[in-house]
Amino acid sequence: MNIRVAGNRTALTVVTTIFFMWGFITALNDVLIPHLKSVFTLNYTEVMLVQFTFFGAYFLMSLPSGKVVSRLGYRLSIVAGLVVTGIGALLFLPASMAQSYPLFLLAFFVLASGITLLQVAANPYVSLLGPPRLASSRLNLAQALNSLGTTIAPKLGGLLILSVAVLGSADLAKLPAAQQAAYKLQQAHLVQGPYLGIALVLFALALIVWLFHLPAVQGGDERADDSHHTFFDALAHARVWFGMLAIFVYVGAEVSIGSFMINYISLPGIGDMPEARAAGFVSLYWGGAMIGRFAGSALLTRIDARKLLCAFAIIAGLLVLTTMLTHGHVAMWSVIAIGLFNSIMFPNIFTLGIEKFGPLAGKVSSLLVMAIVGGAVIPLAQGALADRVGVHHAFVLPLLCYAYIVFYSVRGSRVA
Repeated sequence: MNIRVAGNRTALTVVTTIFFMWGFITALNDVLIPHLKSVFTLNYTEVMLVQFTFFGAYFLMSLPSGKVVSRLGYRLSIVAGLVVTGIGALLFLPASMAQSYPLFLLAFFVLASGITLLQVAANPYVSLLGPPRLASSRLNLAQALNSLGTTIAPKLGGLLILSVAVLGSADLAKLPAAQQAAYKLQQAHLVQGPYLGIALVLFALALIVWLFHLPAVQGGDERADDSHHTFFDALAHARVWFGMLAIFVYVGAEVSIGSFMINYISLPGIGDMPEARAAGFVSLYWGGAMIGRFAGSALLTRIDARKLLCAFAIIAGLLVLTTMLTHGHVAMWSVIAIGLFNSIMFPNIFTLGIEKFGPLAGKVSSLLVMAIVGGAVIPLAQGALADRVGVHHAFVLPLLCYAYIVFYSVRGSRVA
């Protein structure tokens, strides 16, 4: 094995560890949503401000993150992203002590700002770290480790954060004022241990990456590859707009389904179980994505990325339709199974989105990451819809999202 190949593999190992961490953090939001809904007595629209704030940071911070990567390069940008994410995790401590929902939202924003920088730097870095024909396969492998984090987080978070029974607003209102205050303080403090641990791990990873010299990609100065191009140059290509919308609807659908799953599965007509137990089924949803990405990494060495993306989007849409038209275990397991077919969508959309853009790839990458704001908009819209027509029928929004991804795979992603 030559030195360059060995260096690339070592770098891929280091970077995929970071993919694991941001997956873990992102999926932990799904546990905090029912937790915060109870603690602050929120409706679905109000509690979806968690995802609106978290994924809204992608929209606001992606372009600045692209400039940071252009100036600092991949390694130092990844270090900076880890540090900012760690600071965001630490902010959960004062938020829980003050029992302040706005402070929690601020913590989510800072946390997501750091992850945005990590996404802008790490996704294209993995894509470019080897032969172009295997870019989708490499990114699927890295995203599989991301999915390992999203698989573990709901189960562990359910044990740590939802270990105390979550009371509904009606039950909480029946308690004396002193007991209500004590309950809310207890619930808020449950988040401190997990997020302190997350912060310490992130700071340790930042130190490791700072000490480890990642190999340069494309054989040139990674800070100058796209220095003569602007975001307007990238936006002049219709394929960039199609790719941004594909990322927008995919992330929106994935996040909406994960965000509603605990509340959905716990409904009497679906799974009829406590929320702490339902959190374990969210792990199966994300676990399906992990299995699909490991399998997808192998399949994409033999199957065209567009064809596989189309097939998976069609199946995911059919599963959404099934959960909308049924009840009980059929509805429950069909929504959980969507995770398996979500698996290869983000890495395939991303690599198809930056395909053959050469020195513009960095700018296109920033725009694609900015489109992750779909994870803010679509869950909030589904929350508003759920407050009016119920959680069951609100899944029509993810169904429309998968329909667009089918279009993107067939037409929108084609290189002119």
